[in-house]
Amino acid sequence: MKNNIEPFRNSNAQRAWEKEEAYLRAEKKVKAIMGFYWHLASYVIVNLFLIILITTSGGRLFSFGTFSTAFFWGIGLAFHFMGVFGPSFFFGKHWEERKIKELMDKDANNWE
Repeated sequence: MKNNIEPFRNSNAQRAWEKEEAYLRAEKKVKAIMGFYWHLASYVIVNLFLIILITTSGGRLFSFGTFSTAFFWGIGLAFHFMGVFGPSFFFGKHWEERKIKELMDKDANNWE
C-alpha cells in the first residue's frame, strides 16, 4: 500500500494569510513614516528655538556654534530618512534598468 500524503492546501486560508501579511507590512511602513515625520517636526521646532535663543542672548547668527546642533542632528535625520524611504526615493524602482535602456536607445540612434 502506497501512502499518498498531500500537503494541506486551502486557497482561502492562504489568501487570508497573505492579506494579513501585506497589512502588517503596510502598517509597519506607515508607522516608520510617521516616526520620521515626528522626528522632522521636532528637529525643526527644537532647532528654531535654539537658534532664536542663541541670537537673542547675544550670540552671533552666522557662526558654527549657532547651527552646530542643527547640523549634527541633521546628519542623524538624513540617516533616518534613508532608513525609512531608502535610496529608491531618489532613483525610483527600476531606475537603473530604465537608464540603461535609455542610453542604449540613444546609442542605437547615433549609429543609424
